[in-house]
Amino acid sequence: QVQLEESGGDLVQPGGSLRLSCAVPGSIFSIYTMGWYRQAPGKQRELVASITSRGSTNYADLVKGRFTISKDNAKNTVYLQMTGLNPEDTAVYYCNAHREVVTIGNTNYWGQGTQVTVSS
Repeated sequence: QVQLEESGGDLVQPGGSLRLSCAVPGSIFSIYTMGWYRQAPGKQRELVASITSRGSTNYADLVKGRFTISKDNAKNTVYLQMTGLNPEDTAVYYCNAHREVVTIGNTNYWGQGTQVTVSS
């Protein structure tokens, strides 16, 4: 069983910043695309940002310029630095590891989620 362990969720005021962390097993970290998703109450889970094993990044339009995904290869950890937070960013944030292999198909692993609440 692969465990992804998120941390860093908290209550923050509008305009504030927060950094989420996701600890990843080394065997996963080096070859999987890592991503952060979020799910707000009553809404579908959506991709926030992703980073490939080679370091290429991708962001949802809503967070471009505010959020930054990065990874520390020495610590097998993926981060999501969030700035300029607004109440619409309130959600449970999930860490995801994804890999697609032609002969195997898609493999996804998820963390348990960490709550981010933006409120005054």
